Amino acid sequence: MKSMRGMNRREFVKAGAAAASGLLLLRSKTAFGYEANSAVRLGLLGCGNRGTSVATSFAKNTSARVVALADIFPDKLAKGKAHFDEVNAGLSHAAIEDRLTFHGHDAFKRLVDSKDIDMVQISTPPWFHVQHLEAAVDAGKHVYCEKPVGVDVAQSKKALEIAERVKGRQSVDVGFQVRSAPPIAAVIGRVKEGALGKIASITANYYAPASKEKPSVGTSKDEWRLRNWLWDRVLSGDILVEQNIHIIDLCNWVLGAHPLKATATGGRNILTHPGDCWDNYQVDYTYPGDVHVSFTSTQFGDYGFEAGLRVFGAKGAADAPYSGPVRITGESAWAWQNGANAGTTGAGKFAANGEFDDNLALADREKDRSFIESITSGSFHNQIAAGVETAYSCMLGRMAGYQRREVTWEDLLAHGEKFSLGMDVDQFS
Repeated sequence: MKSMRGMNRREFVKAGAAAASGLLLLRSKTAFGYEANSAVRLGLLGCGNRGTSVATSFAKNTSARVVALADIFPDKLAKGKAHFDEVNAGLSHAAIEDRLTFHGHDAFKRLVDSKDIDMVQISTPPWFHVQHLEAAVDAGKHVYCEKPVGVDVAQSKKALEIAERVKGRQSVDVGFQVRSAPPIAAVIGRVKEGALGKIASITANYYAPASKEKPSVGTSKDEWRLRNWLWDRVLSGDILVEQNIHIIDLCNWVLGAHPLKATATGGRNILTHPGDCWDNYQVDYTYPGDVHVSFTSTQFGDYGFEAGLRVFGAKGAADAPYSGPVRITGESAWAWQNGANAGTTGAGKFAANGEFDDNLALADREKDRSFIESITSGSFHNQIAAGVETAYSCMLGRMAGYQRREVTWEDLLAHGEKFSLGMDVDQFS
């Protein structure tokens, strides 16, 4: 696909499969200059729930050490430093130096320019992902960027330009850790090898409780928006682009393609808080070969969490849920049996920081190990374009819902969708 020429899908899929296998072998010394198991110095940009969780996983499960922190808010930064000083102490590492803690609107610039870090973990609100990605790539750092790679078409097109500038001695990963969950990777691998025969359709879902308000006494409207970015469609991209993206990414992986068009309904029928994100989506995607994906999402209430997909083929069906049995029924019957959670049933428990149990219990660990191994081995990744493809897929469904019409892939890219933040972040000094 010409517009996605920066993406090497085979390498992206291969990286996920390698992570799932757990066979992460390090060379004794690499072209990059790292000794085996030497520390990769990590700078965390965004000290919120998810950022803290992922950086903690890097610290505990890989050779990376958290040595620098940045956040727009001083209180978030202080909380992050207290946490990672404790983590580092438990690992017999030094506390984070005060000179390597940065706050304010330009904290990201000072972090990426630091000579004391090798990699940047971008865990800021999605509106800022592409801006921060560009700064980190241009500074020559390795980058682990949370999804989505852009909240609108204009940002994602910019990300593709950045992908072309990634240097040959940099590794850039996008945070689709669900691909690295061993049970999920195993069942999807079997489907891609033909266990179901010709694929007819996929049903997929993401049902989550409402996100909680993060109150802050005496704050301005702009600060409230930033602290409650999950409620804001510009800052987050809406629930389809920000959270549901993991499931759409799995559908793209199964089918080896992106959707050609979409129709969608949905709206804001239950939520009454000041945010403007929708609380439900129903999207019908059409993929090559007239394969249809029926995706539904809700985010309200507090009565359980359920996410996953079921793939239907000529020879059987495959289940890949976040929680519950991972299996294939039909001619090539198979079930995931490794691990204490195999065969569990019932709804899972939502984790706001992404630390899920059950089938995703090892997802972050395996994804993090794969990324660090890409640095220490010199087998660098560049997953920006692959991340953009999945972001576009979600934007396709979102645009179809917002505009109440069928939208094709070409329509989406030609539209040039561009959101406006509506605030000056320079006020946060």
